[in-house]
Amino acid sequence: MSNELKENGMEMTDNGVVIAESREPLPAGVKLPIYMDNHATTQMDPRVLEAMLPFFGNVFGNAASRNHAFGWEAEKAVETAREQVAKLIGCTPKEIIFTSGATESNNLAIKGIAEMYRERGNHIITQVTEHKAVLDTCKKLEKAGYRVTYLPVQANGLIDIEDLRRAMDETTILVSIMYANNEIGVIQPVQEIGKLCHEKGVIFHTDGVQAVGKVPVNVQTDNIDVLSMTAHKIYGPKGVGALYVRRRNPRVQISEQINGGGHERGMRSGTLNVPGIVGLGAACEIAGTEMSVEAERLRSLRDYLKAKFEGALDYVHVNGDMQHHLPGNLNVSFVYVEGESLLMGINDIAVSSGSACTSATLEPSYVLKALGLGDDVAHSSIRFGLGRFNNKAEVDYVSDKLIDVVSKLRELSPLYEMVKEGIDLTKIEWAAH
Repeated sequence: MSNELKENGMEMTDNGVVIAESREPLPAGVKLPIYMDNHATTQMDPRVLEAMLPFFGNVFGNAASRNHAFGWEAEKAVETAREQVAKLIGCTPKEIIFTSGATESNNLAIKGIAEMYRERGNHIITQVTEHKAVLDTCKKLEKAGYRVTYLPVQANGLIDIEDLRRAMDETTILVSIMYANNEIGVIQPVQEIGKLCHEKGVIFHTDGVQAVGKVPVNVQTDNIDVLSMTAHKIYGPKGVGALYVRRRNPRVQISEQINGGGHERGMRSGTLNVPGIVGLGAACEIAGTEMSVEAERLRSLRDYLKAKFEGALDYVHVNGDMQHHLPGNLNVSFVYVEGESLLMGINDIAVSSGSACTSATLEPSYVLKALGLGDDVAHSSIRFGLGRFNNKAEVDYVSDKLIDVVSKLRELSPLYEMVKEGIDLTKIEWAAH
């Protein structure tokens, strides 16, 4: 197998990824494949792993065992992590509920609030570009008799606060708007949204997965009542997350969705994942200490990557408002290039395309469609997610490779050739097949 790959200019890495062999020596600081998909997940920080390791060995107690030292030690570790998480987002430790990740946190928040406040009303407001963990949960509640309003977004990906104001009525019990988008990186006006919700007596939940640890998040000044987060997006372990639930001004109550044992102050039953929780706490502590410096470095790399694309290629469309944006996110449409072909040409770089495989068909991203992009432009989009372990040499390699592949693919594109000749594609009547 390895000989066949080499004959075709390919090689397989230690982790089983097949990549194109480089014909020239790689620059210093570059090792293939390159990972730039840090909105999907992040590599665990070695310091986080170091903090977790004892809890896979001799420190194995159940945090709910109150009768002996093994349980006490586990409980102490959990409470330390609770303090670390709370400090990062500006709340008290008692307001942190540990979960298995952000999908569970979103489900617990939305379903738990809907159930608890059912007698007050049945109206929930969210937006069309939310993560599926929120959208699918809302669709489930619609089947149970709840009314859900899905706010549109503007061309820059931000909601119009006046749309939210108009959507509210006397039956509205919950607004769920994500802090930052996982595809286009735009940061919503969370503080304004929370302020409006409090004026109307409505609970405000935000999916903070992409924002926590990347940009300053403070649930008090941001007027957030409930916030979902996860460890694996901030260089921690997979399978553990948290839900912040406000205890005062206003006190938010949530109906438990998992029964059995009354753990986490009755809101989330189940034996606590002590090693994972320790990892989440360590990741939060590191983020709190290094966030400002890291954000500035990633913003600089992101802007450098963007400038290289725009300097070398035409018809490059950046998606999402760049003024209100995550530091490490860049979502770019390389118009007149098919995204999947582009990905095949850069198979030594891990990024995400603007398409999703559903039911064996290639569908354009619903987030990009919500911005008003056509299918062709959405399909030509690539999401770059820069993270803690990326460097400038990798950005140079990735940008040079993308520019080369896009240029070659456009040479094969009759549409690009027609546009360069000044033909208006919108006025062409295409023959049906």
